[in-house]
Amino acid sequence: MSDRVLPRVAYFSMEYGLESDFKIYAGGLGILAGDYLKGAKDHDYPIVGIGILWKQGYTDQLVDEDGRPYDAYKNHRYEFLKDTGVKVKVRIRQRDVWCKVWLVDCFGNAPLYLLDTDLPENEDRWITGQLYGWFGEERIAQEMVLGIGGVRALRALGVEVDVYHFNEGHAVFAAFELIREKMEKGMGFEEAVRATREEVVFTTHTPVKEGNESHYLDRLMYMGANHGLTLEQLVRLGGAPFNMTVAALRLSRISNAVAQLHAETANKMWEGVEGRSEIIGITNAIHLPTWVDERMLRAAGGAGDLWEIHMENKRALIASVKERTGVELDPDALLIGFSRRAAPYKRSDLIFTDPKVIDPLLKARKVQIVFSGKAHPLDDTGKGIVANLVKMTRKYPGSVVFLENYDMRIGRMLTRGADVWLNNPRRPLEASGTSGMKAAMNGVLNLSTLDGWWPEACRHGVNGWQFGNGFTSPNVEEHDAHDARALYRVLTEEVIPTYYEHRGKWVEMMRQSILTTKDRFDVKRMLEEYYERMYQK
Repeated sequence: MSDRVLPRVAYFSMEYGLESDFKIYAGGLGILAGDYLKGAKDHDYPIVGIGILWKQGYTDQLVDEDGRPYDAYKNHRYEFLKDTGVKVKVRIRQRDVWCKVWLVDCFGNAPLYLLDTDLPENEDRWITGQLYGWFGEERIAQEMVLGIGGVRALRALGVEVDVYHFNEGHAVFAAFELIREKMEKGMGFEEAVRATREEVVFTTHTPVKEGNESHYLDRLMYMGANHGLTLEQLVRLGGAPFNMTVAALRLSRISNAVAQLHAETANKMWEGVEGRSEIIGITNAIHLPTWVDERMLRAAGGAGDLWEIHMENKRALIASVKERTGVELDPDALLIGFSRRAAPYKRSDLIFTDPKVIDPLLKARKVQIVFSGKAHPLDDTGKGIVANLVKMTRKYPGSVVFLENYDMRIGRMLTRGADVWLNNPRRPLEASGTSGMKAAMNGVLNLSTLDGWWPEACRHGVNGWQFGNGFTSPNVEEHDAHDARALYRVLTEEVIPTYYEHRGKWVEMMRQSILTTKDRFDVKRMLEEYYERMYQK
C-alpha cells in the first residue's frame, strides 16, 4: 500500500528506548515505543513519534556497600539532535513555557520529535528534567508538554496527522488540545469530544488498577491542565479524581491491550466506565535487528550450529558479569536470566521461596541466576525487592548475581546469553513481557507462568515451559505458594534434566523457540495489526 492511502499517525509516548546511551527511556513502555518507531522506518509506514527530551533521563540506580539501591542523576548532552527551528508555547501554572522541538532520526527510526523546556527564557526550565521524577505537579506539567505541546509542535512543523495514538494515558492532554481547537472553531463541547474521539486511538498497558495515574481536580485546575474545560467537563471525561486511563478510554475511538489475556483483564477492569471505547488485544512485538542475534535465526533454519553460537553469547554474558561484579560464572552450568522492573507482582524472589529445594542447586552450582532491574526512584517497596536480590548474591556467592543500573545493553546481553528466561508474575498482572520474546528468538528457553504474551506462544516441553497451569487466587499467599511449588517441579523434573542429560532435545527446543516466535512476535505483524484494526476506520 502506498503512503497516500495509509493513515498518517502521530505516536505520543513519555519514553523511547532507541539506543542504550540515549537516556530517554525507563523500561518496557519505552522499549516498545522505540521498537515501534524502528519498525515504522523499516516497513515505510507514515508514522512520527512525539516525546520529551529528558535532560537527566531516568534514574541511574546503583547499589551501595550495604546492599541498598540509591539513585543518581546526571545531565546528558546529545550531539546527534537536529534543531527543527521550531518552538511552541504551553501555558502551565499561569506562566508561558516555551518548548523547543528537536528531531531524532539517526537510530533507524521513523522521525521522532522531542520537546525540551531547558531554555533560558523559561522560569520552569526543569519540567523536562527527569523522566518519572518528582511529584504530582511536575508530572502534570510534563504531560501538558507532551500532549498540548506535542499537538502544537505537529502544527508548527506542518506535519499532517490522521490518527493520534496515545501510548498510555500520559498523552491524554493532547486530546484536550484537539478539543480546544475544535471549540475555538465554533463546536460545542460534546460535539468537539465526539469529533476528537474519531481521531484518537489508545494503548493501555497497566493491568493493576492502582498503577493507572490519577490527579486531584484542584491540582489540574491550578496547573491549567483543564485547558479551558470546566470542572464538570473534566469530571465527565476522567471522573473525580481525574483518571488518565479513564479519560483516554473515553476520548479514543478504539483502544488496545498489549496481549490477548491482557485484553480480557483490561475489559473486566474497566467494564464500569460508561462511554469508553472497546479494548481489543494487539499483542506487543519486538524489533528483531535490535534484539536478536541474526546468526541464531540463520542457524535455526539449518545454516549454522545453534549450540555453538549460543555458547558464544553465553560466554560474552559471563565475561561481562565478571567485569561488572568480579563473579566468574561457569559456562557449562545452567544459567537462568531474570530482568524485570522491581514490582511485587513480578515476584523476583519466588525461586528462593523454599531453601530446602533451591539451596542445594545453587550451592552445587547446578543452577546459576543473573538478576537485573530497577525500582522506581520513589518506590521504597521496589527498592526493598532489589535489596533482597542483592542479599541473595551474598547468601549464594558465585551462583547468584545482580547487575545494577539496568539498561538496554544489559537487556540485550541477558536475553542472548542466558540458557533459560525466568518470568513469574502473578497471573493476570503481566501486561505483555517483551523480554521473553527477545529471549525466545535468541534460543533462550522461557520458563514462565501463563501470563502476558506466553499463553499465546507456549508449547510446553517443545519451545519452553510453563508452570502453574494458569492458576489464580485472590489470596496472595496461596497463589505464591502454588506457583513456587509448580516452579520447583518443572525446574527440577524437566528443565535441569533436559539441560544436563538430553542436550539434543534442548537444542531442538531452542530451534523451536526461534521458529515459533520470530514471525508472530515481529514488530511488522504488530504494525500491520495496528493499521488494519486501529488506524484505518
